[in-house]
Parts: sequence; structure tokens; C-alpha cells
Amino acid sequence: MRQQRTEPAVIEAEIAHLRSLAPDALRRRWQVVFGGRPPADLSKNLLGRMLAWRLQEQAFGGLDRESLSLLESLARRAGSPRRRLKPGTVLVRDHHGERHTVTVADDGFEWQGTTYASLSAIARAITGTAWSGPRFFALAPPTGTSNRSDNRKRVRGNSNGTHSAKALNDASVSLQRASQARHGLSVP
Repeated sequence: MRQQRTEPAVIEAEIAHLRSLAPDALRRRWQVVFGGRPPADLSKNLLGRMLAWRLQEQAFGGLDRESLSLLESLARRAGSPRRRLKPGTVLVRDHHGERHTVTVADDGFEWQGTTYASLSAIARAITGTAWSGPRFFALAPPTGTSNRSDNRKRVRGNSNGTHSAKALNDASVSLQRASQARHGLSVP
């Protein structure tokens, strides 16, 4: 792709202008920039963001080869890399009226003064049955659920007071969990 060099202030002004456009004007701009019609179900916000990204890409360059390769491999696998929890992260789960707090350590997970090798071992100790630890602590979706299921029902919570992460916007799940954990709140 041919790269045009432009001053950052010019691109900033163009992006600010995009924010003020009506949805129909954004769709017309999309046709000019991308050379085709935008998908019909894109929101005004997403249209504007994608146009802004494309303007920046044309002005300053696109992704490097390593990033493109990573994205292509993720698309082929249709998944994301396994989440890595940083030491010090606190996971909280209410189970049968009792709050359980787990802290991620360098060598495992600490719960009630003992270090465990896996979250599954802690989930098994809490419930007395075999559980997927990431699923128990809502770090993985429940088995057999889709992203497009009736999320309104799940937002209200299950009988044991937990909430499914699928009820939340996928883009903000990690940020919300981090914020809740930092403030000592239950992580759904």
C-alpha cells in the first residue's frame, strides 16, 4: 500500500470532522475511502472508528508484519491467545453465600493461605466437584453458550449470585474485571 506522509495535526482534524458527521455522511465517506459500501449493521461509532483507523494507516503506515501475522493466525484458529494473569491479580467468587478470594502468585494461585498449581484445584476444593477453574472464576465462557444468547437474563445473575461474562460487552470485560478486582468487588 502506498503511504502518504501527512502532518499529525491534519489527520487529527480529519478525525474530529468524522465525529461530527451523520451516519449517512459516514457511509458516503466509507465508499470513498474503502471503495465499497460499508456493512449495513455497523453503528455510527464503529464506522467513524474504522474510517479514522484507515486515515491514520494511509498517513502513517499500517501494522508491522509481526502484528499482521499474529492477527492472521488468530483468525485461522478463530480464538485468542490464552489469557495470562499477572501476579497480584485478585479473583473473587461468591459461591453458596461464601466469598472466595484468590491471588495470582508467581508460582500458582493463593487461596486461604495455600498455594495451588491451578485454578481448577481451587474450584474443586471450594465445590467438592470437578470444575474448570477458569470457567468457575468466569475467565472462560460457560460450555455450550454462544455470544448471541439472551444476555439480558444472565445480567440479573444466577441463583448463587454470579454473573456470566458473556453478558458484558466483549471489548470491556477485561477492564471491568480489573477495576472490580482492584476495588475488592466480586468478579463475575
